Amino acid sequence: MGALNELQYRINLWIQLFNSALALGTGLVAIAVVYAHTETLEGWSAAELLAVLGVHLLIGGFLKTFVVPNMWRLIQDVEEGTLDYTLTRPADSQLLVSVREVSIWSVIDVPLGVGVIIWAMSEMTADVTPIGVAGFLVALMCGAAIIYSIWLAVVTIAFKAINIGDLMQILNGVYEAGRWPVSIYPLWLRGSLTVLVPLAFAITVPAEIITNRINWWWLAAGVAVTVAALFVCRLVWRWGIRNYSGASV
Repeated sequence: MGALNELQYRINLWIQLFNSALALGTGLVAIAVVYAHTETLEGWSAAELLAVLGVHLLIGGFLKTFVVPNMWRLIQDVEEGTLDYTLTRPADSQLLVSVREVSIWSVIDVPLGVGVIIWAMSEMTADVTPIGVAGFLVALMCGAAIIYSIWLAVVTIAFKAINIGDLMQILNGVYEAGRWPVSIYPLWLRGSLTVLVPLAFAITVPAEIITNRINWWWLAAGVAVTVAALFVCRLVWRWGIRNYSGASV
């Protein structure tokens, strides 16, 4: 139903195409500017950094298509008290609030990101093996789960806060930091993007796997972080539900 509603407004397709092209063009220009003055950036070649950009676009497409619309809907329901209708249904409330909305045109970023990754692979001399591709796909799924967990855990604050729209904007800004490998940042910021907001596991690790830059134990660590993120997200959600006062109260 969400897809059908979005398909009524075809102009949104052209707007999304323009936004996606702008994001890709900005990323390519930034890479070109950097490598006009150096051959590597903290050990990253231009092709490897292109792979990071591709992963960033791909995960970002998933985020904008499936996660962000549902988070904004959740904030609205909490503010207006209409979340009651979801909580009284005979299904898991977290599942319901996570799949109600879809921004179908934003999915354009997913094949765009895949195309950039393929382009990056064609520019590299490293061999792409089936095991590497399988590890990359696992890392991507972990990255999507981590991003979802972070967003839902933060939005659950809406059960206690009055307005967290600004916090959502901050999250979007933090996600933009994932456009670059976390290893290029200062130590304090690198630690924050690995532990507090684990974009390292969501974006950098998949890019490192597909470019053969990483030890496989990082993938195992990424899986562990994903399990922990989903568990914490579930705990935070249950806390939010216990503290929710709807329109019926």
